Amino acid sequence: MSEFQAGSEPGSLDPIADTNELVAYIRAGAKPRSEWRVGTEYEKVGVLRETGAAAPFSGPNGIERVLAGLAERYGWTPKLDRGRIIALYGRQANITVEPGGQLELSGEQCESIHCAQDELLAHVREILTVSEGLGIVFLGLGIQPLSGVDDIEWVPKRRYEIMGPYMRRVGTLGQRMMKQTATVQANFDFGDERDAIEKLRVAMGLVPLVSAMFANSSVSEGRLNGFMTLRGHIWTDTDPARSGMLPFVFNPNCGIDDYVEYALDVPMYFIIRGGEYIEATAVTFREFMGKGYRGQRATLDDWALHLTTLFPEVRLKRYLEVRSADSQPPEMMLALPALMKGVLYESDSLGAAWDLVRRWTWEERVALYHEAHRHGLKAKIRGIGLDELGRELIAIAAGGLVRQRRLNANGEDERVYLDPLEELVRHGKSQGRLLAERWAGEWHQDMQKLIAHTSYRFPIAA
Repeated sequence: MSEFQAGSEPGSLDPIADTNELVAYIRAGAKPRSEWRVGTEYEKVGVLRETGAAAPFSGPNGIERVLAGLAERYGWTPKLDRGRIIALYGRQANITVEPGGQLELSGEQCESIHCAQDELLAHVREILTVSEGLGIVFLGLGIQPLSGVDDIEWVPKRRYEIMGPYMRRVGTLGQRMMKQTATVQANFDFGDERDAIEKLRVAMGLVPLVSAMFANSSVSEGRLNGFMTLRGHIWTDTDPARSGMLPFVFNPNCGIDDYVEYALDVPMYFIIRGGEYIEATAVTFREFMGKGYRGQRATLDDWALHLTTLFPEVRLKRYLEVRSADSQPPEMMLALPALMKGVLYESDSLGAAWDLVRRWTWEERVALYHEAHRHGLKAKIRGIGLDELGRELIAIAAGGLVRQRRLNANGEDERVYLDPLEELVRHGKSQGRLLAERWAGEWHQDMQKLIAHTSYRFPIAA
């Protein structure tokens, strides 16, 4: 999760007068097409090489030492929380830490996936250089493969001290989401309100398909868990008020005001005053606006922070976040932003992708969402397999990328980042399916073989 920066805009600390300001805040994210960018957020689980247990945050061989090493060797600027390094700032990107020590690069806003490739290569080189002497390896998986939730150290961020206990009150799997799972997200711009909602609707419609294509969390706590993406399933019992798919998005008259209405009625986590976190889980943002809370009035800064604490499968802020993919091996990380860029940034592709999913009822979408978590690309809807739909979606995205014509130094367009995904989907298997087959077969349930196969290495495999 990217770090929130308070007071970043003029007037952001003034009390809010009415909900129109909240709608206007999101609408203000609109950009002309020439300024559309893609941002990618890459989370990675770290484990101890010798045992496969989750790497601790603290101690001489912990994730905090990785952060310190990155700062010392590569010029990142540390952010401290009560004297502990909990994030790093760079010129265009930041490195943050999720609750269980998952390391996340919140990448720069790139004009093309080629730019993101350069960024990812540099990041992988840096973390491998620093972690090599610490006995830590990073794995291209969507979940910790061995450690249970109670065996993973909490990262000492104040926000997690509020979120962690709250998760136990609103669902059964929230702390597993926080401490065990890892994702890759892709962020996209919009041109105006109509464009924002159209992209939100299409991306939300594709959620079961994206979940299946990028499923990669079939082994956890040292055994097969019965899902292709357990990470996806975990989200279904994390916090129903703020996660999952959003039915109103499929209403043809949906607008940004509908998203605002949804967000207003989600309980808050906290507000920040003077750098201090104040728990606010007892009130929704609507109640905070109407009555205040502990002597404080709601501001646009509070609204911006609240939007970051909503976790639907596709999130709307001043840009769109596609959130349905498990974290991947490095060579697959850029397949998600490439796929969705091909779909969302080209009008013919956007329409063709919507045609794939627009006829489904809400009940069918929900059923397929759950089926995709368990069965991945083998899930079906109306007799059609998600592997078949996946092949069609890749072809649609590839066409969009051809028309966008962003070339690298070798004259290749962005379709090259779809190649490893296309190879998997063509055979009807996600990373999670391959992982499950190897775990039960040639690896003989040997954690060291899993680590050897899924560890980040440099150079990144083609």
